[in-house]
Amino acid sequence: MPIIRRWSIARELFVLQVLVVTLLVTAGTVGTVALAAQDAQHAAVEEVTAVAETIALSPLVVTALRSADPTQTLQPYAESVRKATGTDFIVVMAPDRTRYTHPTESLIRRPFVGSIDKALAGGTVVETTTGSLGRSVRTVVPIRDESGAITGLVSVGITTDEINRRLRNQLPAVLLATLAALALAAAGAWLLSNRLRRQTHGLGPAEMRRMYEYYDAVLHSVREGLLVVDRDGRIALINDEARRLLGLPDDTPVGALHLPDEVAELLTAAEPPADVPVLAGDRVLVANQRATRFDGRTLGTVLTLRDHTELRALTGELDSVRGLTEALRAQAHEAANRLHTVLTMVELGRADEAVRLATAELELAQQLTDQVVGAVAEPALAALLLGKSAQAAERGVELVVDPVSRLDASRLPARDLLTVVGNLVDNALEAVAGHPAPRRVTVLITEEDAEVLVRVTDTGPGMTPDEAASAFRRGWTTKREGRGLGLALVRQVAERHNGSATALASDGGAVITVRLPVGARP
Repeated sequence: MPIIRRWSIARELFVLQVLVVTLLVTAGTVGTVALAAQDAQHAAVEEVTAVAETIALSPLVVTALRSADPTQTLQPYAESVRKATGTDFIVVMAPDRTRYTHPTESLIRRPFVGSIDKALAGGTVVETTTGSLGRSVRTVVPIRDESGAITGLVSVGITTDEINRRLRNQLPAVLLATLAALALAAAGAWLLSNRLRRQTHGLGPAEMRRMYEYYDAVLHSVREGLLVVDRDGRIALINDEARRLLGLPDDTPVGALHLPDEVAELLTAAEPPADVPVLAGDRVLVANQRATRFDGRTLGTVLTLRDHTELRALTGELDSVRGLTEALRAQAHEAANRLHTVLTMVELGRADEAVRLATAELELAQQLTDQVVGAVAEPALAALLLGKSAQAAERGVELVVDPVSRLDASRLPARDLLTVVGNLVDNALEAVAGHPAPRRVTVLITEEDAEVLVRVTDTGPGMTPDEAASAFRRGWTTKREGRGLGLALVRQVAERHNGSATALASDGGAVITVRLPVGARP
């Protein structure tokens, strides 16, 4: 039993097929022999009946029965017919059973052993019984004269030993056919098991079951999305995490799943992408694609997905904090310079001028704060604009909040507003940072006609019509690195709120407009 357990599934299938085929062929052979025996029996009956009827109709026999010594004429005739037809005995007898012919001459003129009543009545007797020559298949038919009267009987028979001998002569052909069938079946089973061995790599049922259980448990428990596509582009496997990250229903069969366009493009990319950001709903995923190979053969494509949504959010917050830190450091440096200037002016006896300088700086800072806080009631958005203003000043860019801006408490999630405004302002700052003066970014945020309008205008190089059409596609960025996500995230927020995001093509700066209906639900 332990040896059988170590057998591969291919070997087990081969042995099972051979056993089944052997049983079937053996049963078929036995059935064939039984049918052949039955056919031999029927053939013997038909043969002896035909011979007996022929002899009964022979004029020679009819005439001989009227002679004084019928044996003298009928014995040579019967023996010649018997030898010619291959039968074992031909007995011509009188109605009282007296034999006129017999292969054993000592039995001539002795009574016939067997049934003759039906033949005396004009019928034909067919029976298998034991006679003087042993057990035989025989027939008895009446012999009639010209007037139709029964003047004698004729019995023709073949011994069962002869029938068995004839059957045994057919056995070599039957056995040869049986062996040929077994050989063909064994060859087919071997070819099938050999193919199965290559496909299963010689693994046994227990090993395959254990491998499936382990692999299935691992695939559905890892915290990384896994999607496997075969060489024909059909989804072969998708784990639970990939369904969750891509927002695919759990109850949909693998063959009926429809992947997002960006994911489908990655699967068919000419060059395997590595660490490519992908937008899926409100998630930012990082995708890696590789071809799967075994023994030099390409089996398909594997796409792994990692959720970087929280990491992106934390990175954005970290960038904001870093920008604010740098802006505060710069402002602290500027404040120290101004304070040093004020102190020096006081020491020089110009106290009034020092007061006017300090007051002007405070009014300028307070004016910006009052403008932003007065226009935007959302605290987080106001803080974002103040921080971006400090960053812009540090980079030599003027960030202006349009005077007509007005946004009271909005029903839109603060996080979506921060995503839209923050990414638009960052892209605008990048666009004008290396551009000649004036370097200005203007932000307009207002609510009108039941929608929030966000428009960011810059004095940078602008966009061509093709760039404007592609601005919100994943991969476009003002840095031209092909890895941008900012505007793609803005487009995603707009689509989630049934809004719109447009870019105006111009060579005098870019204008990005986002409209978010306040009645929509994400």
